[in-house]
Amino acid sequence: MPQAGRWSAATDHSIISPNVKAPPRSAFGDAPSGFALSPSRGRHQRPGGAGAAVALALALLLAFSGAVDARTIEGRVTHVTDGDTIWVRPVDAGTALHVRLQGLDAPEICQASGRQSRDALAARLLHQNVELDVRAQDSYARTLARVSFEGQDVGAWLVAQGWAWSSGFRHRAGPYAQEEHAARAARRGLWAQAEPIVPRDFRKRNGSCYPAR
Repeated sequence: MPQAGRWSAATDHSIISPNVKAPPRSAFGDAPSGFALSPSRGRHQRPGGAGAAVALALALLLAFSGAVDARTIEGRVTHVTDGDTIWVRPVDAGTALHVRLQGLDAPEICQASGRQSRDALAARLLHQNVELDVRAQDSYARTLARVSFEGQDVGAWLVAQGWAWSSGFRHRAGPYAQEEHAARAARRGLWAQAEPIVPRDFRKRNGSCYPAR
């Protein structure tokens, strides 16, 4: 039996084997100095239990409640961690920002379609200039923002391609509900699976992709 709080490929067919060799780090950009990344620990560890639930609820609430300290930042994408997290260096050469795309939830990196989601986002944004509509900061110290590339909402594009869910809150469908509906109907991206598991349920069942060492 796997230890509590650790994921195991033996317990869920939606999990990618940890033995799959990760692509070279350069394929997804360089990690900012002072922030260690490895093929198995590319994302902040998401704690399970009440802490994760509170963080998710806060992020969703901010998505619907409007801007908090809203501002616009232009910068260049230097690293793509996964399907909903990137690093952006502002054009004024300030400190790189750890950015969580607001309004969506992409598969966990060790979950089925997790790497494909990351690859799709990297192919579109890595080393490109983007605009951030900053809303707030989440409990992981990430900048919550809507991201635009060449005038297009990247979140809407990613959900429409089938590589993320629109993040609903309570009885609200989420900002990208129409894009998700179209992707489901066309069975694009993760919707090619018979029963894709939403990331929050995956985390409840399997714990973090990055167990403490």
